[in-house]
Amino acid sequence: MKTRYLVLLLAPLFSTAALATGYTGPGAQAVTTVAAAKDASDDTPVVLQGYVTKKLDNDDKYEFKDSSGTITVEIDDENLPAVAFNEKTLVKLTGEVEKGLMKREIDVDLVEILK
Repeated sequence: MKTRYLVLLLAPLFSTAALATGYTGPGAQAVTTVAAAKDASDDTPVVLQGYVTKKLDNDDKYEFKDSSGTITVEIDDENLPAVAFNEKTLVKLTGEVEKGLMKREIDVDLVEILK
């Protein structure tokens, strides 16, 4: 009898809703296109798929392109993948929007090689 009650008490702790962490309200979904990132507010999470087309003058700034447009991304050396990639390599970037006075860019936390 006690075991049955224990199971009933512990079941909610292992439900998927209880395992979800972080903010899940309005604005919590990641932006998935460059066009949407250009309209997003500061610190909006992004997950983009496309191509890093060129390195810009600044050490950690690159141009990123997907089917909706181009945007500047900032990728610190420690966040670059261990394998070499070029403008023809399909990548997935995970990070957040950094909104400045005159422009927006993406601060990249993770670069994944897709193809």
